[in-house]
Amino acid sequence: MRATIIHGPGDIRVENAPEPKITAATDAVIRTVATCVCGSDLWSYRGINPVTEPQPIGHEYVGIVEEVGNDVSTVRPGQFVIGSFIASDNTCPNCLAGYQTNCLHRDFPNGCQAEYIRIPLADGTLVAIPEQPGKELIPSLLALSDVMGTGWYAAKAAAVQPGSTAVVVGDGAVGLSGVIAAKELGAERIIAMSRHASRQKLALEFGATDIVTERGEEGIARVRALTNGVGADSVLECVGTQQSMQQALQSTRPGGSVGFVGMPHDVQIDGQQLFFSHVGLRGGPAPVRAYLPDLIERVLSGRINPGKVFDLTLSLDEVAEGYKAMDERRAIKALLRP
Repeated sequence: MRATIIHGPGDIRVENAPEPKITAATDAVIRTVATCVCGSDLWSYRGINPVTEPQPIGHEYVGIVEEVGNDVSTVRPGQFVIGSFIASDNTCPNCLAGYQTNCLHRDFPNGCQAEYIRIPLADGTLVAIPEQPGKELIPSLLALSDVMGTGWYAAKAAAVQPGSTAVVVGDGAVGLSGVIAAKELGAERIIAMSRHASRQKLALEFGATDIVTERGEEGIARVRALTNGVGADSVLECVGTQQSMQQALQSTRPGGSVGFVGMPHDVQIDGQQLFFSHVGLRGGPAPVRAYLPDLIERVLSGRINPGKVFDLTLSLDEVAEGYKAMDERRAIKALLRP
């Protein structure tokens, strides 16, 4: 089969690889209908996360079940399924508390930018939809595998409430999904921080009421000005840099909350600053599996359309162009069709 292999910074190749097999009774093998490039994949592509040897890459997927292990009972061959980017049994105490990404038996599906993938812990990871979706729904269903669920978690972690004011730091696919989530959770005012016209347009379409183009201290001052000097009730940090974290913390009112879902790189938080700010801070890898049933229903009913974050569609053979386009900010997110 064809599979995407990263060899080093800027070096993405499609190569022949063995088709995955059932190796545990809880596995499923999926024929990939669509996959994509994630913003977090760019950390390796840019050399920020070291790549010491060639390895498969990719963790977002939707597809058709081809085969299941003997202990799998909730999905069957022929069904269209969506799964979280982290596999979970969905039965351990952490899963039952809503944190499947910290499942006591979690596993990490990798190499999902390929024609076929093996998903461990299939019963707890995969969700089947009632019937085969139309092609027009594939992008939005694919978004649920990571970015939409991650944006949703950012909004939940930031305690977005009906009538509240929310700020979204980051205009990538996760940040734009966070705008959708804040709108769905009832935020009355949603301030999107973005410096890219195409992304600003999409943020407004998704429900943003204000756009802030400034960053750093100027960005903080602008948010303060828009909130009568107080700050926002909820801030969604969807980048993962020192600047974005500080921007988030200082844009939040006392008693407000920050939900951080950007993978942190060289982020340091001043404990004394946090102590005196009265700002709540919660984040981590999004428990996408917890939200899949609800989000699937919102997509199938037409209530949300997160698939619009995919502004570039390529064949799997063109995956290197997808990485390059996202790295150069010519694309928000690249969808790949094997």
